[in-house]
Order: sequence, then structure tokens, then C-alpha cells
Amino acid sequence: MAPRLLAALVAAALGLSGCAAGTSATHAVTTAAAARADVAGPATAVLADRGVAVLDGAADPALPVSVASHERDGDRDVTVSDTSRIVAVDMTGAIAATVVAFGLGGSIVGRDTAAELPGLEDVPVVTGASHTLTPEAVLALEPSVVITDGSIGPSDAVAQVRDAGIPVVYVDNEDGFAGAGELARQVGAALGVPDPGAALADRIAAEVAQAAADVADLAAREPEPLRMAFLYLRGSAGVYYMFGDESGADDLIDALGGVDAAADAGIRGMQPLTDEAMLAADPDVILVMTKGLESVGGIDGLLAERPAIALTSAGENRRIVDMDDHDILAFGPRSAAIVEALAAAVYGG
Repeated sequence: MAPRLLAALVAAALGLSGCAAGTSATHAVTTAAAARADVAGPATAVLADRGVAVLDGAADPALPVSVASHERDGDRDVTVSDTSRIVAVDMTGAIAATVVAFGLGGSIVGRDTAAELPGLEDVPVVTGASHTLTPEAVLALEPSVVITDGSIGPSDAVAQVRDAGIPVVYVDNEDGFAGAGELARQVGAALGVPDPGAALADRIAAEVAQAAADVADLAAREPEPLRMAFLYLRGSAGVYYMFGDESGADDLIDALGGVDAAADAGIRGMQPLTDEAMLAADPDVILVMTKGLESVGGIDGLLAERPAIALTSAGENRRIVDMDDHDILAFGPRSAAIVEALAAAVYGG
């Protein structure tokens, strides 16, 4: 799966809309808030707490550090000597959330629109309406380091910041829970806190494993594992995609105790939705972004526009679960909380 393609799709979805301690994954899944009509019908998954839990112990950056910036045209060596003024930008807000988890949220002076985290409300947004970087806005903040993953562009805007003498570090930000752990390690290394980076990666893995174990009790209520499919929708552009194996959505579905219906039907990565693929997948539950669902006129509009969906088990039972566009694929420190919220919506708590 191409991460940049996902970034482009997420950018389109987000474009449809114009540090506190967070919820631990050891909390019961039923603490996740979910607005729903009934188990068989539609539901909206909502995070019980938008905060990010900070690691125990203060992170004390050991600087300077030299790290590899993983840029599209090859790695570049970057030295970071100061982390007092951090600009953290990516398509889902995962980098900012990772910085907050290290206890360094107070050093964030610029963020992306997706980083809607407690404590960052007043931090300036440096991305425009189309989720592109505004170099003038970044430079005005006099950052000591910029951390990004290439999902925010254009590349020449980022290059303009770098050419002004600001250290810019590109980190890998692959979709899925393992990617969230690797992101923690790379951001930790770039900020001179490698040990907290490793600790956060371990915490994410442990919390996701615990959440999945908790979800198993809810999933056991079903006569057999639910077939689930993630659809990307943007009605205004007539864009419909199904996410399958190695898309990141497969990690969510696995943690939810479901069967990835798209992968089961042979979908790999992200592919345009066809009637044949939809009928072959025949999901019991469909997962979507909230704004994406709104863009097609809600469930009624979706079923009318795509009659094949109406013929699936999910369509017949209107078992469609939506979640905020900024949250549902925001793999990072809140990965387990996202699983918990989705599970409460899918299974009814």
C-alpha cells in the first residue's frame, strides 16, 4: 500500500470540512462513548477522551542529535540542536500526538489541522484549507525543528523552510499499529529522547493488544466473526474506494475481532470500489469516515448511489459505523482508544 496515496485520499476527506492524560487501553472497552440506535443499525464511534496519556517520567532531550531524514529522493543527514520550538505536521496529527506523549507538548509551536488535542487548541495551524504547508506561517513561528512525514506538502514548500536554515526531519509514518510504534521511535530519536521513543512504541503495542483482548469478549456475542470493510467516500468528487490488505484498515478490523471482507475478496491496499468487489466482499459491517458519509448524503444517499452496497448484509441491516475523519486512521499513541471506540459502536458496548 502506498502511504502517499492514502495521504491524498485522507486529504480529500478532511477537505470536506472546511496536554492532558488520555484514556488508557486498560480501561474497559465499554467506557468508549458511542452514539448508536441499536446493534444491528448505524452507529457513530466517538473517542471517550481526545487527550494523549503522557509517559511516566519527564523526557529530557539529549542534544544535539544527528538523524536520517527519510525524504522522497533519499535519506538526508540532519542535526537537531534545539527542541524548544517544534512544528509537527502530518495528515492525521499522529506526529503531534507522539510529541505530546513524550511530555513535550508545551514545545509545539505549530501544528496541522488534524492535531486537535487538549492543550494544543491555541497552537497556530500552519496548514491551509487543502492541507498544504504554508512556509511563511512556519517561518514566522521561528521553529527550532520541523518534523513531518511527507503527507503534508508541497515538497517545495517544505524545502523553502529547510533552505531558511530550519532543521527538517522526515519520519516514516506507515499505516497500522506497527507503523505507530516505528513513528514513536523515529520521532523520539529526532527529539533526542530515544528511550522514551522505545517506551512509547512498547506502550502502544501493549495497549492495542489489551484492547483487542477486551474486544474479544464483545465479539464473542456474535454467532461468528463479523465481516468488515472500510470504505473511503467522497461523494462530491464521485470517489469511492475500498481498503483491503496492508491498508491500515486491516489492522483495525483484526483488532476488532472481525474478518477483513475486502482482503478476503482479494483487495490489496486501496482500490476503486466496484459492484463486483462489493458483492464479493459482502460485509456485515461497513466502516467509514464521518465527513465521507455526509458527502454522499448519509446512509440513504450511499445506498441509493451504490445499490450493490444495499444488497450486502451491512446494507440490508444498515450496519454502517462512522468515525471522525481525524481519528479513524490516526495510528499513534491513541491507537488503542480508537479500537475501543469502534468496538463500542460495532458491538453495542
